[in-house]
Amino acid sequence: MSRIVVEKNSRIFKKDGKHFFYLADTCWSAFTNITLEEWEYYLNLRKYQGFNVIQINILSQWDASETDLNFYPLPYKGEKSKVFEFREFNEEYFERARHMCKMAKEKGFELALVVLWCNYVPNTWASKMFGSNIMPYDFIEKYIKKIHETFSDLEPFYIISGDTDFDGEDTKEYYLKASKELRNLAPNLLQTLHIKGRLDIIPDELIDRIDFYFYQSGHNAGNPAMPYLLAESFYKKYPIKPIINSEPCYEQMGYSRKMYGRFYQFDVRRAAWMSLLSGACAGVTYGAHGIYSWHKIGKVFAPGLGEGFDRPNPWNDAIKYPGAWDYGYIRYLLDLYGIDELVPVNKIKNPTNDIRMACTKDEDKILIYVPINTNIKIDIELIHYDIKIIDLVNKNVCIPNVEIKNGETTIYMHNFEQDVLIVIRK
Repeated sequence: MSRIVVEKNSRIFKKDGKHFFYLADTCWSAFTNITLEEWEYYLNLRKYQGFNVIQINILSQWDASETDLNFYPLPYKGEKSKVFEFREFNEEYFERARHMCKMAKEKGFELALVVLWCNYVPNTWASKMFGSNIMPYDFIEKYIKKIHETFSDLEPFYIISGDTDFDGEDTKEYYLKASKELRNLAPNLLQTLHIKGRLDIIPDELIDRIDFYFYQSGHNAGNPAMPYLLAESFYKKYPIKPIINSEPCYEQMGYSRKMYGRFYQFDVRRAAWMSLLSGACAGVTYGAHGIYSWHKIGKVFAPGLGEGFDRPNPWNDAIKYPGAWDYGYIRYLLDLYGIDELVPVNKIKNPTNDIRMACTKDEDKILIYVPINTNIKIDIELIHYDIKIIDLVNKNVCIPNVEIKNGETTIYMHNFEQDVLIVIRK
């Protein structure tokens, strides 16, 4: 097997000496909710679409949909509440989880495994709401050893935290201990933290322990600028490491806080490109409502948990949402044009921040994401450049009308119906 690595002062991943673009799908509830036949189908489709990483929660996802399967990582008491007894492990669960991971690896996927979702840790926003399954501090070492024995030879990314904030000192202590124990056992495997939506704060004690940054622009309709604002924040304020929007809005997810409305294909595509061109160029994660919780017809989804999302469609509908193909197309385009690291550039003269621009380190290629059609004014004379506009809906390509005058370039409006990517090459 070949490990994914991060070189010092690098914004990207490498595998076998070549650029590795982290294109993940979110399947938090895989180990508890998915049959092996469903898993095979899911992996095949996501492989076809170009994904190369699957994100999974090692323990039970607190807002997973109801399931008839009976796979839980720990013994529990209370048939409905599923309050875990942190003493021993259900060996069958971990054997099955490992088998599912091996199936994914055999199809070419990397694994990104969450160690401690925030509901298992004291004084997080989630454990304050539902604190019945907080893991005892003294159990962490035993749990980390079990994780290492089960998964580390498969060389996963370890996501130490899940959806967490860091308001409590004991919260930080839990994650520090988990990180240290795993680093001692698996020193060469990459670690990160999956932090709460719209948050850009990582405690000083943890910054140097992680190898790359995850942020999540999230599912709040009132913050449409979050994909690029958070990318800019991590790019500017923290030491140089790869940055990933690990949870943009999920396709067909209801707006958070029980607000009426859902995110659609355009919204998730917009979030991805805005993130990538604003500093988070190491990769991006897709999510479909109904997949992360693995929802099935007639089963309960708990809309009162977490941020109060509306019900999902069943997984066999959600897996066919078109936005997944758009994310695969991102990876295809970056490979096609030989693009690895992207450097954010602020040369757009239009009076909006929603048009995002980035260039390669050698400034040989420039990408501009335009969510809504307009003339684009750029504070550069793009003489001797090839300029093309790619329709991100139908994948058509046009050669635009361009005017270069007084030190500026104007790329005139295209005639596609939705968002586009402008590709500029010397």
